[in-house]
Amino acid sequence: MHKHICNHTIHDHQCHFGWNRDNPPAVRIAPGESVEFHPVDSSGGQLTASSTLADIARLDFAKVNPVAGPVYIEGAEPGDAIKVTLLDFVPSGWGWTANIPGFGLLADQFKDPALHIWKYDAQSLAPAMYGPGGRVPLKPFCGTIGLAPAGSGTHSIVPPRRMGGNMDIRDMSAGTELYLPVEVAGGLFSVGDTHATQGDGEVCGTAIESPCSVAAKFELVKGARLAFPRFTTPGPVSRHMDVKGYEVTTGIGPDLMEGAKAAVSGMIDLLSARYNMNPVDAYMLCSVCGDLRISEVVDMPNWVVSFYFPRVVFE
Repeated sequence: MHKHICNHTIHDHQCHFGWNRDNPPAVRIAPGESVEFHPVDSSGGQLTASSTLADIARLDFAKVNPVAGPVYIEGAEPGDAIKVTLLDFVPSGWGWTANIPGFGLLADQFKDPALHIWKYDAQSLAPAMYGPGGRVPLKPFCGTIGLAPAGSGTHSIVPPRRMGGNMDIRDMSAGTELYLPVEVAGGLFSVGDTHATQGDGEVCGTAIESPCSVAAKFELVKGARLAFPRFTTPGPVSRHMDVKGYEVTTGIGPDLMEGAKAAVSGMIDLLSARYNMNPVDAYMLCSVCGDLRISEVVDMPNWVVSFYFPRVVFE
């Protein structure tokens, strides 16, 4: 049950598989109203709590990353911003993380499919178990949240865009206030790709992909002229991971993507050796709880990317 009573509800059958300015609104609301969303997980319901590795090979990519909506906000016009306050999340208690061949930061290193099914307490949100003694702190959020683009036709939901979308920012969690630039009348807001938690970077391409319902309130900021989304968090964003410190690996060189790959690869090597894990399991664990950070971009010609892995997961 959501703590907030919403004015409207959008159900799991009211999902769509692409941004399109011509998608008919699922609901029309006035600024100040709230909506409860029940999106399908990022597999579009193709994976379940009883899925096995074989199901990864059978995924139909035309049915991934559905979003619930769209919501038409009365009075929203191009140049305005829609302020979305994420009121709360009601998680399902299960999720999945996968290495999908051809997808993810280290796709060239990890070419075989892998799947981990998570079970967690949806009420207490106690850390979820993983492999040889790991426990991952949870923080539900929505990976995909955005508005329709002005360009005609259907646009893939996989890449993020100026109006938001599949940003995979782990701080799109309860209490956050997000401002999205409007490109079409009514904004046409949709949300999906809900996660039980994720690290900054979502390095293997998936987080703890987990069905969650979302309650959100919508307000209109006229003439905001936002270039890109911005947001305000209600408090600290990483304290739940800070208590035991971090192991940190780095990648140093003239290319930020190569630096990111090197930093993550270094952490996979460290975790695999220390905890006797399969490298792909360490890779998926890094995706759900480790953070990629740009440490410096000024000391040319080489930049530093660091990967922070929270020691609390194993200690």
